[in-house]
Amino acid sequence: MPRINLLPWREELRKQRQQEFAIMAVVAMALMGVVVFGVHLYIQQLTDFQQERNDYLTSETAKLDKKIKEIKDLDREKERLLARMDIIQQLQSSRPEIVHIVDALVQTLPEGVYYKKITQKENKLSMEGDAQSNARVSSLMRNLESSIWFENPNLVEIKAAVIAAGTPGLATEARLSSFKLTVTLSKQKKKGEEEAKKS
Repeated sequence: MPRINLLPWREELRKQRQQEFAIMAVVAMALMGVVVFGVHLYIQQLTDFQQERNDYLTSETAKLDKKIKEIKDLDREKERLLARMDIIQQLQSSRPEIVHIVDALVQTLPEGVYYKKITQKENKLSMEGDAQSNARVSSLMRNLESSIWFENPNLVEIKAAVIAAGTPGLATEARLSSFKLTVTLSKQKKKGEEEAKKS
């Protein structure tokens, strides 16, 4: 019986399969590389797109911040202008009031009483002066109380004062009552202003 050696055939088949496996492995690796590269490109595109959006949002935010700052500056300027307008309106409205108050001070001043100092703080007047007697100070306070421009006269201090002889207008020594009092501007002054405007 003849002997057939099958070993070379099997060896060639094994080599062929190994070559096919190697080729398939190389092709699979190449395909895997293409897929990985494609995924990398896609992710890079998404990253670039998101970065563009972020840059756009940052620039728009900066523009809005600038506009907000301008609006705040305008609001501050508006508040300053409104404050100035308010002061001007107060000055305009107080011009006739001051005239009426000074006129009322003169009309309520009895003979023998002299003002040395008058100051105003908000709606309160503080007065300092001299009177020939305590009775004249009482008369002044009654006159202030009866005026439509004043209310609640309050005597803060009254004391005797001596003016030495030789003072201009005095040949002999004189005794006076030095006083300090406060009075509130009356709410009725507005009524007086309206009446003055009508007349």
